[in-house]
Amino acid sequence: MYIKEFSIAKRHTRLSKCGVKHEYTRNTTMLVLRCDNCSAEFQRPRGSMDPNRINNNYFHVCGSCDSKKFAQKMGVTRKQIWDLPASSGLDISKL
Repeated sequence: MYIKEFSIAKRHTRLSKCGVKHEYTRNTTMLVLRCDNCSAEFQRPRGSMDPNRINNNYFHVCGSCDSKKFAQKMGVTRKQIWDLPASSGLDISKL
């Protein structure tokens, strides 16, 4: 689940051809996400993610969880929803 985003300014030093040190900054935008598998909060750089996936319509899995196993589990859940008969009185938004 997408929670928020924030920016980090990192300072670096480089050496020019003449031997003079120059300082410069780079801004990195970080995302705070909640794992849909274990509910732990984790951070990820915005540049490493597809911009279409930065919302709550997609599932997000942290680095300590197995994303392949989570995807298989969610596939089974979705299949169970599709196999429900139309006459069943179950609310599919709560499954």
